[in-house]
Amino acid sequence: MPKAFVSTDRIRSLFTEAMSQMYRAEVPQYGTLIELVADVNAGCLENDPELRERLARAGELERIDVERHGAIRLGTAEELFTIRRLFAVMGMQAVGYYDLSVAGVPVHSTSFRPVDEAALNVNPFRVFTSLLRLELIEDEGLRGEAAAILAARRIYTPRAIALIERHERDGGLSEEEATEFVAEALETFRWHGEATVSAETYKRLHDAHRLIADVVSFKGPHINHLTPRTLDIDAVQARMPERGITPKAVIEGPPRRHCDILLRQTSFKALEETIAFAGDADAIQGTHTARFGEIEQRGVALTAKGRALYDRLLASVRGEVQVGAGGAKAGAYDQELAERFKALPDSWDELRRQDLAFFRYCATPAGIAAAVNGTLPKDPEALIAKGYLAFSPIVYEDFLPVSAAGIFQSNLGTDQQQNYATHSNRDAFEAALGGTVQDELALYAERQAASLDAAMEALGLAALQLKTVA
Repeated sequence: MPKAFVSTDRIRSLFTEAMSQMYRAEVPQYGTLIELVADVNAGCLENDPELRERLARAGELERIDVERHGAIRLGTAEELFTIRRLFAVMGMQAVGYYDLSVAGVPVHSTSFRPVDEAALNVNPFRVFTSLLRLELIEDEGLRGEAAAILAARRIYTPRAIALIERHERDGGLSEEEATEFVAEALETFRWHGEATVSAETYKRLHDAHRLIADVVSFKGPHINHLTPRTLDIDAVQARMPERGITPKAVIEGPPRRHCDILLRQTSFKALEETIAFAGDADAIQGTHTARFGEIEQRGVALTAKGRALYDRLLASVRGEVQVGAGGAKAGAYDQELAERFKALPDSWDELRRQDLAFFRYCATPAGIAAAVNGTLPKDPEALIAKGYLAFSPIVYEDFLPVSAAGIFQSNLGTDQQQNYATHSNRDAFEAALGGTVQDELALYAERQAASLDAAMEALGLAALQLKTVA
């Protein structure tokens, strides 16, 4: 009798819960953050029936409470290659390429996440996964030393590797194997308070860049944050001090809007944790700052046209109002951000009509009833105007490189905004990954087109193209 396999969605959900429990035990403020976000979300849904209805219609309501993203930083191509295989066991694929050197952070990254809409609605767990770029370390001697340290470590347990290979060979895991896999995989993400380097080596790595020290100095890529999704990030930001949490000075991403776009993120400052250094006869102890709490609010995914406008508006603000290391000018930055973003329409219909964002289409009961009587217009815009065809925003499932770098910088000790020349090297990243990263815009376009085709079919009409305003 063939072995019964559990779904990748099931394995992903088991892993998400195990990760959350581990991080809550390691970072108690994460638990406080989860409670605050749950309170804010409950209030939003109670006070905004329209929002509740929209989320329910899109199948998103049930996923809000379980929604998380995490982040890890890897040191070698081999580590990235294996993490791709590990996440595949959970039904997660590499989507998007992010060059964080634009903000002075020596990594490039991708997001591992589900890509199928049904899988996303079960559990949209994402892990923002960064690879250290040793070539950006200017000191040649330090670069070679860091490479040697990283080459000597093994961040996956032998049993985790064996179960990955079994999944690849057999096409799945049993419930018992899935449970074991989650426990073994979790070891890769666990915090270790013992550095693998001496205090002197740690200082040199740290002086080159705090993130380099974080990646190189430990036996594994400890998860550095888990992020719940809130429905009102401004409320969470304002209420964090009530729970004894100090938020970063500015919320990364777009300003507060009626129609949320892309991704807004905030966080509390990273913990200063005691570590023991290796090879020191006197057992020298020090501190390391890496792990923190983060919150996100997700809006609609923007098209290439919409994203170009977003990037231009954001760059114009960052170029003129620089937030200082201690948060100086944060208020001026927020005001200018809100003012500049008036150039991006703040209505769902205008975002749709101007082809600035992606939407999901569905036939309405009224439309299906009208189709029975043969009274439907053939133009999609007319169908929408008559209430026969409805649309709702497709949630943005991915990340923003400038925002991610801003969170990194804040939790490495400063809120100061920095802009650097790009050092993008997608080809090298994909070579290390052992595959190509998927184009997130293409995924959203496919979902939009598929929903429109399905809606037209439900109305008994041939697939039609929507007209957009230039």
